[in-house]
Amino acid sequence: MKQGIFTIQSNENIALNVYKMVLTGDTGAITAPGQFVDIMLEGYFLRRPISVCDCVDGKLTLIYKVVGKGTEAMAGLEAEQKLDLLTGLGNGYDLTACRNHALLIGGGVGVPPLYMMARELREMGKEVSVILGFNKAKEIFYQKEFEALGAHTYVATADGSVGTKGFVTDVMNSVDIPYDYFYCCGPEPMLKAVYNASKTGGQFSFEERMGCGFGACMGCSCKTKYGNKRICKDGPVLTKEEIIW
Repeated sequence: MKQGIFTIQSNENIALNVYKMVLTGDTGAITAPGQFVDIMLEGYFLRRPISVCDCVDGKLTLIYKVVGKGTEAMAGLEAEQKLDLLTGLGNGYDLTACRNHALLIGGGVGVPPLYMMARELREMGKEVSVILGFNKAKEIFYQKEFEALGAHTYVATADGSVGTKGFVTDVMNSVDIPYDYFYCCGPEPMLKAVYNASKTGGQFSFEERMGCGFGACMGCSCKTKYGNKRICKDGPVLTKEEIIW
């Protein structure tokens, strides 16, 4: 974990209530896709945990959805403003678990951390398929970015406005996608559905309310087959084999 001051380069609306923020600063503590940062906002006691979408050459990309006063305040930030960040939080995904073909599954704001992972897997020479789940067309983001990486990209929308009508598991059940390992991020009901629909081992990134973000307060503990784990410190990524629903 490292604390540092970052400078906002851009902060733009890219989909319905979804924003993309690009910052520059010391990103040395960010070592794996699936990690997150904790952002200090003026006037708020607790920091805001946001997953890392990408991290390249000192540029940090965050994608977040406006769901409350904190993220609403973030949406109002402008270029050249400074932010105090804790970086390198969480364990991240283990990409070495995939042999040849990875399946990445994301729902809503669970999509962003999959992008850095897809990029790194492609750089490792792996085949990558991605299933992106949204409620409707206006909420879709980063489909073209995944396609530009060479990932086989599928979209599911709950209202059927784009791609497969339904959920990410409807794509899993209707399309013959070859994969030897999967990675998943999204709301817990989606994670559980993917768990039941999956055919191989995999890793899940869990969302949880956090107090400190680095394991001190014990506020985000959960039970696993190997004992209690802290989502912020020992997670947010857990393997399929250790999860207790």
